[in-house]
Amino acid sequence: MVRLTMDLIAKSHNHLKKKRNFSVSQFLKKLTHLNFSNKNIEGIDDLSMCRNLTVLYLYDNQITSICNLNFATNLTHLYMQNNNITRIENLFSLQNLSKLYLGGNSITVVEGLEELGELKELHVEGQKLPLGEKLLFDPRTLLSLAESLNILNITKNNIDEIKDLAVLKNLTQLFAADNKLSDTQELEDVCSQWIQLHQMNLTGNPVCQKPKYRDRLITVCKRLEELDGKEINELSRQFLINWKASKAKKKIKDEKIITRQITFPFIDDFNVSVHPSHNNSWTNVLGKRRPLNCMRLGVIKVCSDHSHMAHGTLSAHSITVPVSAALLGDMADSAAT
Repeated sequence: MVRLTMDLIAKSHNHLKKKRNFSVSQFLKKLTHLNFSNKNIEGIDDLSMCRNLTVLYLYDNQITSICNLNFATNLTHLYMQNNNITRIENLFSLQNLSKLYLGGNSITVVEGLEELGELKELHVEGQKLPLGEKLLFDPRTLLSLAESLNILNITKNNIDEIKDLAVLKNLTQLFAADNKLSDTQELEDVCSQWIQLHQMNLTGNPVCQKPKYRDRLITVCKRLEELDGKEINELSRQFLINWKASKAKKKIKDEKIITRQITFPFIDDFNVSVHPSHNNSWTNVLGKRRPLNCMRLGVIKVCSDHSHMAHGTLSAHSITVPVSAALLGDMADSAAT
């Protein structure tokens, strides 16, 4: 079992100490970057003497838990991807941390980051999750990162919805490829709140196969410059926005036409004004006709049910027949007598 200790650090940098004529304590205090990646390390001991550490590389090891890093208040970059970590913990003292890499571990919940007000990048891609489970997000952690987080990598984590991520209002880059996102409307709603977003990758999600998927996201993401590895031309975006606006106007116009036809179904047939106090009897409709030019053709509905026609009412079973204006006048006179 290999543990990261101050003795191990001192031995690995022995040639530098001799060259610069440093004591062990002096050397450890001045150390700012430490790289112990791929060293079969399984645990971290007390490293408090390395108080000026700003960048720590511990990826590709066998570390099972995050511990003994409370001393590193100056740490800005922490690389712990591809270990055996199961929980995000013991990071509350790293208040200057801006980049955290935890991909390729066995984390099931993104949590424990409430004190990291300077965190700008979070990489938790490719977690080794139990069968059928997905990566979850603690709402408290998301809320605490709402102002600071710019880059989020959640690729390959069986994620099927991202509505909880909408609070990350300053997100500029999202990497969420190879998940299970399928709801285009949800994506539109969330992305419309990320007004700073300029790069997004969703390749490998079911939603990518939906009709107009790319067009819809380009329309709502006003600053998006790259989607799924393909650049977005501003001219293309403007065309899609204009096309969407014209389609909406046409829909409104069509709805108005349909409403008019339902409200006044006989206006086009008789070319007369219908007053609410009038019913649709032959006498009232034809008796209140406007003066008609004898050369123009009108339209009437002829009832197939003669008994109804005799009583001066329109039958539900009728046909439309074109007639001359003169004939319409004669019919009106006959009805009046």
